[in-house]
Amino acid sequence: MLALRYRIEGDLERLRIPPPRAPAPGERLWQHLCCEVFVAPAPACAYREFNFSPSGEWAAYAFARYREGAPLGVPDPGIAVRTEAQALELSACIAVEPVKLRVALCVVIEERDGALSGALSGAFSYWALRHSAARPDFHHPDGFALEIA
Repeated sequence: MLALRYRIEGDLERLRIPPPRAPAPGERLWQHLCCEVFVAPAPACAYREFNFSPSGEWAAYAFARYREGAPLGVPDPGIAVRTEAQALELSACIAVEPVKLRVALCVVIEERDGALSGALSGAFSYWALRHSAARPDFHHPDGFALEIA
């Protein structure tokens, strides 16, 4: 299992945080506040994408190679959300193969006015351990900045 914990700090009143729902698979979660992880066995081209929403919804996708994939059914990752005055923490667990992994950790932040904000300026910008190009592309192999043995 890979246990993940995301912490978003700042003025939460400025963010559009999806309201809690019953835990269930969701669609297009990346269009709102969403925590993501991309996992690839090193050195393979195949990878998986997992999206976690503060609503309790999740989504998963399996890719044979760069952006060539399909939805993947996975069990409930046990999303837990905790908020403080200036922070939101989201945790989730996913099953992974017991091999060396390349990992990309990413977050999309949506502001109340409907704009997306993050590490880069513009209407569509995102947070990531590493952006591989001028435009954010979480799927790009160079974004898989973390290695886990």
